[in-house]
Amino acid sequence: MKKVVALAVILTSVLGMGQVQAKKKFITLGAGWVTGVYYPLAGAMSRIMYLYEPEFRLTVESSGASVANARLIRDKEVDMAILQNDIAYYAYTGTEVFKNEKPAKNMRGVLALHKETVHIVARKDAGINSPADLKGKKVAVGPLGSGTEANARQILGVYGLTFKDIKPERLKASEAADFLKDGRIDAAFFTVGQGAAAIMDVSIITPIKIVPIDDAHFKMLTKKYSFYARDTIKPGVYKGVDQPVPTVAVKALLVARKGLPAEDVYKFLKVLFAHIDLLHKAHARAKSITLQTALEGMSIPLHPGAEKFYKEKGILK
Repeated sequence: MKKVVALAVILTSVLGMGQVQAKKKFITLGAGWVTGVYYPLAGAMSRIMYLYEPEFRLTVESSGASVANARLIRDKEVDMAILQNDIAYYAYTGTEVFKNEKPAKNMRGVLALHKETVHIVARKDAGINSPADLKGKKVAVGPLGSGTEANARQILGVYGLTFKDIKPERLKASEAADFLKDGRIDAAFFTVGQGAAAIMDVSIITPIKIVPIDDAHFKMLTKKYSFYARDTIKPGVYKGVDQPVPTVAVKALLVARKGLPAEDVYKFLKVLFAHIDLLHKAHARAKSITLQTALEGMSIPLHPGAEKFYKEKGILK
């Protein structure tokens, strides 16, 4: 994948008179799968720039989501990307899935987007009322090296468990849903937005329980991993889940490579927030993107252009 750079093109008219066209800045944005949330959000951002900042051409590229996007930023193959804040932290610090790789020290934060809720979904007949009850059970923990796998390991850890205490299945979300429906596993971790189709599908076919994470263990978790936020799964989102369920969440972040000019990032944010209503209309998850929440869960250093913008808005001192 080649990075597109800004071009200045000077054209001479057929009449022999010099005419300078406006500079176009080509910026690539790594999103996720076309069927996910990241891609339509990125597309809406691109549309806003097209309409209200003609200087920019924001090109959205589909990708393998968070881990892949961190590598694309690190390797300077995209200018901006969307990924989970925990994955951004691992990439920047060279930990978890990135512990044997070159860290993405060139990654900088731009904007906190929406919450990615950690769901621990159990079959109702499995008798699981707490993460501690997962001991000895067959549990889908996400694909090897995924953000979901790291979330599962960290949450189990504060309950005194490791993967050795359960029977882990490293499955994609769609596979985990199928395994839950036919009883091949007892529970599964999903790190997704509330209302995720895979979980809704399971709840329609199989009675489920969303396993709560209590306050004491939430505090233990955030003491070790500051990128987690408190969240609540709302009643009625999934069939049979009629009471609010306390859990945790990570946040999706918009990031940029350090070498992207500060003025470009500043102008991007300025235009985006001037027309934030269009982003809110583009996807239900986008409604939570506001100036007030722009820095929540920011797990890596800010890009200088973002820092300038937030200081100007009074969000950052």
